[in-house]
Amino acid sequence: MSVECFVTGGSGFVGQHLLAHLTTAGHKTWVLMRSPENIGRLRDQVSQLGGDPALVHVVEGDISRDGLGLSDAGKQCVSSASVVFHLAAQFSWGLTMERARAVNVQGALNVARLAASQRIRLLMVGGFMLQNLGHLASVGVDNEHPENTHWPTVYGRVGGYEGSKLEAHFAVIRYMREVGADYTIVHPATVCGHSQSGHILQGQPLAGLIRNLAQGRFKAVPGSARHWLPLVSVDYLVTMITCVALDPTMVNRQVLALDEDTPNLQGMLEQMAKTLQVKAPRLHVPIAVLRWLLMIPGLPARLAISAESLDFIQTQRFDMAESKQLERNYQFSHPDIWQTLEMTVRYVNGHLRNQGNH
Repeated sequence: MSVECFVTGGSGFVGQHLLAHLTTAGHKTWVLMRSPENIGRLRDQVSQLGGDPALVHVVEGDISRDGLGLSDAGKQCVSSASVVFHLAAQFSWGLTMERARAVNVQGALNVARLAASQRIRLLMVGGFMLQNLGHLASVGVDNEHPENTHWPTVYGRVGGYEGSKLEAHFAVIRYMREVGADYTIVHPATVCGHSQSGHILQGQPLAGLIRNLAQGRFKAVPGSARHWLPLVSVDYLVTMITCVALDPTMVNRQVLALDEDTPNLQGMLEQMAKTLQVKAPRLHVPIAVLRWLLMIPGLPARLAISAESLDFIQTQRFDMAESKQLERNYQFSHPDIWQTLEMTVRYVNGHLRNQGNH
């Protein structure tokens, strides 16, 4: 059964793959774009990823504006949708609290208000750290009573990007509950490239990590042998997003998209180094020591690493029972993580390096 969908963040990495996935299934998609003239380029990208570009349509607007700045015609397009997929966010290390809040928190609330006003289900993409309750408590989030959280303290501890993702999550849930509107939230781990093609975009954290390793900037492994950076392939992620968005039993629920078979960080770096034909770092540096070193002026730039990124390297393991149940219900599973990693490294080392040389 085909439905109509409204997507924010369709030009981004996960967004492109989601559009390809939705249109392959025959779903007509409306994509919010600040610059509608770029729709041709987006359709080409969707086509390259195996989707149907004829089913991708543009709606001019901006998540940071009230009502997304939609025209009457734009509102009409949204009203025909069954699901609003909210993927848009500004990702960058070093964002100020004001900037991050304006786009990632206010933007998410603007999208939530639109979905609620049209009585359309909101599918929001969160992040796996929202399922790490120990971490949330350690950075100052009151998980039981989020309204009591002192957000400037949280931003001070985790940085603008992650702080705004955490705040947006709780703000949207609170709003949707207040107005009695439907939502579903998918929390992805760090997103890996496509398991078959390795396709990933330049600005993705994992692509940056691969480039740093290729350039010999990784002198040590952050953390201990127990530390890992949980991954999820982009193809698994968009499959899960689509399944839960259209599943009536997933209303007002949250689910993790995370591959438990992700190796520890040392094993992951060794696999990447082998594909790149470079030496893998062997020495471990405690996270606390690395944070301290990164306070030295100029060192974060030299090492091409941000202290904010260290929060995602954890020893925490997660309860995946609900995700596994969804996989059984919909008969899909994680592709082999080792192959996915290898294909992603090959893609970054080939395609993205060539782009950087032009």
